[in-house]
Amino acid sequence: MRSLDDLGWLDDVIGSARVVAIGESAHYNAESYELRHRVLRHLVEHHGFTAYAMESGFPEGWRVDDWVRGGPGEVGEVLATGTTSLMGLWQPMRAQLEWMRAHNATAQRPVGFYGIDLGGSNASLVPGLDAVTAYLAVADPGYEVDPKLRETAAAFGAASPFSMMQAVGALLSLPQEIRDAMTANLAELTGRVVGRRLVYVERTGVEAYERVLHTLRLTAALDVAARGLARGDQQSVMYAREAAQADTVEWILRREDRVVLAAHNGHVQRASMVMPGLPPTTSLGLQLADRLGDDYRVIAMTTGVGQTLNTEPDFYAGKLFVEQGPAEPGSLDAVLDARADVAYAVDLRRMSTEEDAVLRGVTRQRFGSFYEELDPLTAYDVIVHLPKVTAAIPDADAVAASPEDVRAAYAAWARY
Repeated sequence: MRSLDDLGWLDDVIGSARVVAIGESAHYNAESYELRHRVLRHLVEHHGFTAYAMESGFPEGWRVDDWVRGGPGEVGEVLATGTTSLMGLWQPMRAQLEWMRAHNATAQRPVGFYGIDLGGSNASLVPGLDAVTAYLAVADPGYEVDPKLRETAAAFGAASPFSMMQAVGALLSLPQEIRDAMTANLAELTGRVVGRRLVYVERTGVEAYERVLHTLRLTAALDVAARGLARGDQQSVMYAREAAQADTVEWILRREDRVVLAAHNGHVQRASMVMPGLPPTTSLGLQLADRLGDDYRVIAMTTGVGQTLNTEPDFYAGKLFVEQGPAEPGSLDAVLDARADVAYAVDLRRMSTEEDAVLRGVTRQRFGSFYEELDPLTAYDVIVHLPKVTAAIPDADAVAASPEDVRAAYAAWARY
């Protein structure tokens, strides 16, 4: 059992790994944000990590990266427009970005911010298309992107997770020929950007070109996911997303020596991801383990009681969190919760005899309201157990700078 008061024991865990992933069992808990911030600071200050990669949209993330490196803007607006899926709308995330900006003001090696996910909260092609169009206005000013491409994407693009259901309905109502035309236009646009690489690089520089090319590829991956959703193939959505996340982490590693990766346990685990009602999917973590080997380390989080993300339909009406009771007996969360009433960590690579006896044979872990079959000794290197979790406090400035449906949902949550 390791104390969280001093993170020095992490030094042996990470070794020379290039990617250290920090998972969580549910989003938006204050304790998860705060632990990730502490781990990031430790790895930056003691091990030279230079990137924080988060489960948030890649196209939008450049707004945050510019700000933490000293760029203009108000932090609330940056949180609202530079992160997706509500990931940035919380006070602990604000504190982390403010620390990154202050650190970078004097650091010889600044810490960058990267989103690893598909853009538009995984529901809208518009942010990616807008980024590509803005780039082409400089790199290829005589070329006009077919306006029907954005028009079709906007017809089913969700402004936020709270308009996701309406977006799915709009997607399903689009005629097949219109969806096919969008896919064809995306392929043609990608071919143009790839084919004119040398011309574009000469005009904009290699970094801007590589960034927009990856944005375009992620936008195409989101189109693949939308096509799968339209035909009722939800598993293809998961495969497209996990592969795109893994490709993005590799993209970051071509620019950064060492990366802190923050995402849900289900993404970062070295095991297949299992969603309710779906067959197992190859996770981001499995793909990174295959690509990086021992250069990939995973820190997971388990929880006891408290407030957790609501996964029921009334989430969309603003009931963001629900009370979480004790975990099922015999599950990983329950076994760890019985050992102590304070937050602690277990290094699975160097367990005591007692720890090995407790954890060996445990095969179920709680992820919010459901349980997944999983061998923690294979999936993780470290587990941090949080005996009580709370809802993070929303950042008022970030919420105020968000779309209207987000503001309405957060106002509803304040009344619960």
